[in-house]
Amino acid sequence: MKEKYILALDQGTTSSRAIIFNHNGEICSVAQKEIRQIFPKPGWVEHDPIEIWSTQLSVASEAIAKFGINPSKIAAIGIANQRETTILWSKKTGKPVYNAIVWQDHRTAEMCDKLISEGSDLIVKQKTGLEVDAYFSATKISWILNNVKGARNMAEKGELAFGTVDSWLLWNLTDGKEHSTDVTNASRTMLFNIHSLCWDKELLKIFDIPENILPQVKSNSHQFNRTSRKLISARIPVCGIAGDQQAAMFGQMCIKPGMVKNTYGTGCFIMANTGNTPVISNNKLITTIAWKIENETTYALEGSVFVAGAVVQWLRDNLNIINSAKQVEGVAGRVDDNGGVYFVPAFTGLGAPHWNQHARGMIYGISRGTTKAHIARAALESIAYQSYDVIKAMEKDIGSNIDYIRADGGASANPILMQFQSDILATRVERPKILETTALGVAYMAGLNIGFWKNKEEIQNGWSVDREFYPVMNQKNVETLIKNWHNAISKA
Repeated sequence: MKEKYILALDQGTTSSRAIIFNHNGEICSVAQKEIRQIFPKPGWVEHDPIEIWSTQLSVASEAIAKFGINPSKIAAIGIANQRETTILWSKKTGKPVYNAIVWQDHRTAEMCDKLISEGSDLIVKQKTGLEVDAYFSATKISWILNNVKGARNMAEKGELAFGTVDSWLLWNLTDGKEHSTDVTNASRTMLFNIHSLCWDKELLKIFDIPENILPQVKSNSHQFNRTSRKLISARIPVCGIAGDQQAAMFGQMCIKPGMVKNTYGTGCFIMANTGNTPVISNNKLITTIAWKIENETTYALEGSVFVAGAVVQWLRDNLNIINSAKQVEGVAGRVDDNGGVYFVPAFTGLGAPHWNQHARGMIYGISRGTTKAHIARAALESIAYQSYDVIKAMEKDIGSNIDYIRADGGASANPILMQFQSDILATRVERPKILETTALGVAYMAGLNIGFWKNKEEIQNGWSVDREFYPVMNQKNVETLIKNWHNAISKA
């Protein structure tokens, strides 16, 4: 096994990546391609499912070719994916009936408002641990069934398949032989009972979704099927699947109750391990499945921030303040503070703990002295403020202070952001040597299934810190900043 490798497919919101890991959990080869963001109307976000599949297959082949190994050296494949993003396709042709509706899409906000007014949110929360929100998959499925010509008729005839991105990739990798998902992705649909671990008939009735379109649900470390020889010359087993945030949590080795990770990606996703017991939040966080391995289910509390790294993309693409995402650190570093400017990046509403689908973004506190450096710094700080709000809600739910958080994701490479996060939380922030924890986590899951790694303890020994950030800011300054942030967010 030590002469073999694990291939992780990391299909994210803005790109498809493939990473090959060796037995030491080290990166041997990486390939990545961006995917188009489609915005048909305000609040609508879509991807082309064919592009998702073609880019993911392309980068998998590229990573293997770059490394110069025979595909037979790949012991197993793991799939990590953007969660909640919804795809429906024909079981006969394998072709999607509509674009993928992305997790950020809010076209079904009014449908969610109606369900809340009818009291369905209480049933959803009790069974799934989720808030009723357009973020999750169920209303996206309903929208496609009700708005795409012929879709409901196909579903009634048993000709339609639903899947989150993992199911779509698995279907294509196995040439249509496998229609499955894992417990973490299922738990994000608003249709899956996280207590009984099965699709819930009462919820299917509420959302008017036929059960025959749903994939089979399996554990995270499981041999799903083998790849088709048509695609990759070797028939490689797919042995791990997880939603990207759960994969990142496993990659960060947050395997003990109370451990917390924050992934600073397109959005921010903060998760706290709560062990074998689902903790229902009283502070508008969601309860979700962290993973199921060897028949043991681990749960987590999660707070989702919809716009984090995406705010830096917005500075680049919409305001042209920077030419590349990496430049934001240099521009923000030209000033010592935000100059009284606060950026609320509610481009697609506000996630946890606010759950306001109708909030919109704003830049508050601008004066004649405001420069693009202040706006860049305010944009970076907004990521930390939103994470602060989630972590404080989390502390209330678990009944204790969080001593440290483990940070990963692209934006965690930014020292200004990490230091500011540590300052306002008054908490240590640990950044690991390998930031690609999403891909690493699902590689671990796949490897555990085939004995590539013996157990979690062996994996845990390989986790190491790159840098730690400690709070240094005066507490009075922190209190003023937080007060001003909450003032700004209340106006959004």
